Amino acid sequence: MTTQMTRKLFGTDGVRGEAGTFLTAELATALGRATTSSLEATRPQVLIVRDTRESGPMLEAALAAGVAAAGGDALLGGVLPTPAAAILVKRLGLDLAAVVSASHNPYRDNGIKFFSSQGTKLGDELEARIESLLDDAAPPGPVGRVRELNGGLEDYLRELEGAFPLDLSGRRIVLDCAHGATFRAAPAIFARLGAEIETIGVEPDGRNINAGCGSTHMESLAQRVVESGAEIGFGFDGDGDRVLAVDAAGTAHDGDELIALATRGMAARGELGGGVVVTVMTNFGFHQAMEEAGIEVVVTQVGDRYVIDEMLRREWRIGGEQSGHIIATDFVATGDGIAAALMTMRELGAGKLGDAASMSKLPQTLVNVEVADREAIADAAAVWEAVERESDALDGRGRVLLRPSGTEPLVRVMVEAPSAEEADAVCRRLVGIVRRELA
Repeated sequence: MTTQMTRKLFGTDGVRGEAGTFLTAELATALGRATTSSLEATRPQVLIVRDTRESGPMLEAALAAGVAAAGGDALLGGVLPTPAAAILVKRLGLDLAAVVSASHNPYRDNGIKFFSSQGTKLGDELEARIESLLDDAAPPGPVGRVRELNGGLEDYLRELEGAFPLDLSGRRIVLDCAHGATFRAAPAIFARLGAEIETIGVEPDGRNINAGCGSTHMESLAQRVVESGAEIGFGFDGDGDRVLAVDAAGTAHDGDELIALATRGMAARGELGGGVVVTVMTNFGFHQAMEEAGIEVVVTQVGDRYVIDEMLRREWRIGGEQSGHIIATDFVATGDGIAAALMTMRELGAGKLGDAASMSKLPQTLVNVEVADREAIADAAAVWEAVERESDALDGRGRVLLRPSGTEPLVRVMVEAPSAEEADAVCRRLVGIVRRELA
C-alpha cells in the first residue's frame, strides 16, 4: 500500500466504531505499534489520554502495549479532554499524542485519534501510511515503557487560565459536561475564574457519556439555565472538543453563532488578522453576516481537520463548525470546547448572549438517516436527481446539502430555506428518497 491509496480505517476524526467488535484490543495494539513505527524518533514518547467510556481503559492499555512493542514510551494521562492532548504534546516536547474517545457517539463506540508533536491532527497521507503498517510485526529491538503521567490536568488548566485571564465573579453559569472528559476540567477552570457554577453531567459511570446530555442533547441544559436564573450555559461533548451555548431564556446557540460572535469581536478590535474558515454545513446567515462586516470567509469540507489545515495554511486565527468545533489557533490548533466557552465569555464582556446579534440564521432542517452503507450514496442516481431538483427550486433562496457521515453509518440531509416549513418539507421529501434507496 502506498500513501496515495484511500484510507479504509481512518475517517474524518481518527478510527472509530463499536468497541470490542470493530475497535478491538488487537486493532488498538496494531495502531499503537504502526503509528509509533512511523515516527522518526529513536525512542518515541507518546502521550495517551481518554474519555470516560467503560471500554477506555482496555483500549488505552492495548494502545500503550503497541507503543511499547514498537520501542516507544507510552505516557498515560488518564481522563482529559481531547484538546489537552494537543496542548500537552507540545508543552512536554513529546513525539505524539493519542486520544481514546468516540467524541459525541454513544458509549458503546470508541475511537483512537492522533496528534503530531506540534499538536495538529495527522494528515491523510500519514494516516494511509499507518494503515499500510498495521500488519507488520513489531520491529526488533528493546521494548519501551508504560508509565503514568501526573499533573496533566493542572497543566491544561494553567494554559487555559493564561490564555483567558477573565474575571467571572458574580456570573452564574451552568456547565453540562456530558459525563465525559470535561467533567473535572470545565468546572475547575470556571470556578478558578470566579464564576458561580452549576453542573450537570459530571458523574460518569462508563455508560452515561452523551446519554441525554451534553452538546447533542441541550434540553436539560436549557431547562437548568432557566430554572436557576443563570445567564448562560455551555454544553460540551464527550471528549471536550465541542461546545454549544444556551442563553438566559433557554435558547440554544450553535457553533455558527459562537464563531460569528468571536470573529466579529476580533475584527472590531483589529485582532482578526485575516478571515474565518468554516465548512459547507455553515448556515447561509453566517455568510451574510460576514459579508456585511467585510470579513472574508473560506469554506472547506466537513471535518475540523480540514478547517484547521486551511487556517494554518492561511495563518488565520479563527474557524470552526456549526456542530461546535471552534478553533482559535492562538491557543491550540484543534477544537477546544472549554476554550471556546471562555472565548465566548470574553467576547460578551458584561453583555448577555441573548442580546448579542452576531448573525441571523436561515431556517435549517438537518436529518441523519441511518443507512446500510454510507458510501453507496455516491452511486445513488435517484437521490442525486432529487437533490438537483430541490436545489433548482431553492436557487437563490436557500440550499440543499447531502453527504455521508465521516464517522457513523449515516447520510446527513440538510436543507435551508426562507421558512422553516419549506425547509422541513424539502427535507422530508429527500429523506424519504434516501431511505427508499439506501436503508
